[in-house]
Amino acid sequence: MNILIEIGHPAHVYKLLSTIKTLESKNHKIVVVTKDIASVTTLLSRFGISYTVIGIKKDNLLAKMLMQLWYNLRCFLIFKKEKIDLMIGSVSVSYLTRLTGCPSMLFDDDDDAAEPLLVKYIHPYVSEILSPSALTGTRARKDTIYYDGYHELAYLHPNRFSPDDSIFDEIGLEKGEPYFVLRFNVFKAHHDIGVHGLSIEYKRKIVAFLEKKGRVFITTERNIDEEFKKYQLLLSPEKVHSLLYYATMFIGDSQTMTSEAAILGTPAIKCNTFAGKLAIPNELEDKYQLCYAFLPEESDTMLAKIEELISVPDLKTLWNERKQKMLADKIDVTAFYIWFIENYPQSVKAMSENQDFQKQFD
Repeated sequence: MNILIEIGHPAHVYKLLSTIKTLESKNHKIVVVTKDIASVTTLLSRFGISYTVIGIKKDNLLAKMLMQLWYNLRCFLIFKKEKIDLMIGSVSVSYLTRLTGCPSMLFDDDDDAAEPLLVKYIHPYVSEILSPSALTGTRARKDTIYYDGYHELAYLHPNRFSPDDSIFDEIGLEKGEPYFVLRFNVFKAHHDIGVHGLSIEYKRKIVAFLEKKGRVFITTERNIDEEFKKYQLLLSPEKVHSLLYYATMFIGDSQTMTSEAAILGTPAIKCNTFAGKLAIPNELEDKYQLCYAFLPEESDTMLAKIEELISVPDLKTLWNERKQKMLADKIDVTAFYIWFIENYPQSVKAMSENQDFQKQFD
């Protein structure tokens, strides 16, 4: 098959990396398109994935909408040239399905309420939506295909990920030394309108407390506050998950990194206005007790929780036990993706007739 894959975020690179590599090894032709996003193109290049840049990314919502017309045109020309049989992606992919009738897949792990524009303008037009089972029954699109996993398990499942302890040389610590990873988001995506996270005041309080307990490393999407530059993390991007794996704790306002840390068995604390409103973080917190979420107005409570966790003996051992319980319930998501793509459309029938069919992908 000739497969077009639309990449819009660094997390999409990780999520689809093994799928792309495996499909290519089976002689499928993979055509990757993306916007000119440095964090995305850097990862694609480092992982040896060929790609085509279809335009520049805009932050302003109106500019995003106007640029989307250009993305769609570029994708259509690539679609015709490469004689695409199947598409995986989001906005441009849905447009191409409407225009050409070519089947498409959207791997979506966000709640409908968190992405109203996608629900209205994208969900109805892609051929298939695949979502984690934590979202079962919440979608307006009733033929959504649910699987027992998380997007992050496509690259962080033990079958796919082994931590690299060379990160300790890069960050200047001995293995076993306590350290904390903080992530501050910029909330520029279309579904982030009206969303905010940690205030500068509480960033200061958290850093002041944690630096007494170990090293503090801060990552951010764009410019970091001047007062925090001495904590800024300079690490090869492909090693960030090893950093999270060995960390004592993760604290931030990033959805994805909170889930990544939790799935890796690192205590994770999130503070933003999405707290308590999203099915997957709620499952990781309520069912598996791997993370905690707080609203910005609950910052005092969040700080108390951080202090409480720091005092727990063998904290990482406890979290590893909880992680193992979670993994026992979940599948190797990449193995499932590969099967679903290669066997499409028969794979839709197999999953609709027997949800337990996926259990072979453990």
